[in-house]
Amino acid sequence: MKIETLQKDMIAAMKAREKGRKDAISSLIAAVKKAAIDAGCREDIPESMVDQAIMKELKSAKEQVETCPADRTELLAEYKERLAVIEEYAPKQLDAEEIKKIISEKFAEVIAAKNKGAIMKAVMPEFKGKADGKTVQAVVDELIK
Repeated sequence: MKIETLQKDMIAAMKAREKGRKDAISSLIAAVKKAAIDAGCREDIPESMVDQAIMKELKSAKEQVETCPADRTELLAEYKERLAVIEEYAPKQLDAEEIKKIISEKFAEVIAAKNKGAIMKAVMPEFKGKADGKTVQAVVDELIK
C-alpha cells in the first residue's frame, strides 16, 4: 500500500466528518512516517515499509481490544472501530495451509533437521509481512512432530 492512498482516504474521512476513521488513518500515517524517518527515507517511502507499519499498528490495536476492561464499553467500541479501519488497510495474511505448503516446498531440508530454532530462523524472512509469526510457529510445531 502507498502512503498517498492513506493520505487521500484520511482527507475523504475528514470531509465526511468520520472522526473515528480519520483518527485511525491518521495514526497509521504517523506510524509510517516515523518508520520512514527511523530508516532515513523521508521522501520515497517503500510500500513494504508502509505494510510493516500497518501490521505493527494492527497488532497494537488487537492488544488494545483484548486488554480493555469489559465494563469500559465506550472505550472498547472506540478500539474496535480503530481495529476495523486498520484491518481494511492491512495486507492479506497467509493462512496455515498456505504457510504449510510453502514451508514444505522451499524448506524441506531444514525441516528434516527437526531443529525448531533453525527452522524458524530460515523461514521467517520468507513470511515477513505476509503471515503472523504465531501462525508460522504453530505450523512449524506441527511439521516437526
